[in-house]
Amino acid sequence: MKQTFTKAERLCKKILITKLFREGHSFYLQPFRVTFLETVIPENISAQLLISVPKHNHKKAVDRNKIKRRVREAYRLNKGILLEPLAERQQQMAFCIAYTSKEILPSSLITEKIILLLQRLWKEHAQVPG
Repeated sequence: MKQTFTKAERLCKKILITKLFREGHSFYLQPFRVTFLETVIPENISAQLLISVPKHNHKKAVDRNKIKRRVREAYRLNKGILLEPLAERQQQMAFCIAYTSKEILPSSLITEKIILLLQRLWKEHAQVPG
């Protein structure tokens, strides 16, 4: 699997984002809150991701961008954990990772948490009926 994070893999459509937050399921894994929904994505990919860092916790845009960069990189390197099982079952998913901590964690810790998050996301997705 290629280790890229293309435009098609980013969740941008407002209708899909609204549906995700209205109908999606969620769980919390320190320092992330994950909301996910199995849905049909117009592009021919298995999953689309939205990364959110609230302004409430990090006032400076520089800090929010730094966190988003770290999360994006961790996801890019480890997305096979989630995408390969989804592709095997020909399923599609939209999900959001919201960073909830008030501190900026180091990249190594964010990477560890993203790996755990992707493993748990697959388990949670498999348990959701429908």
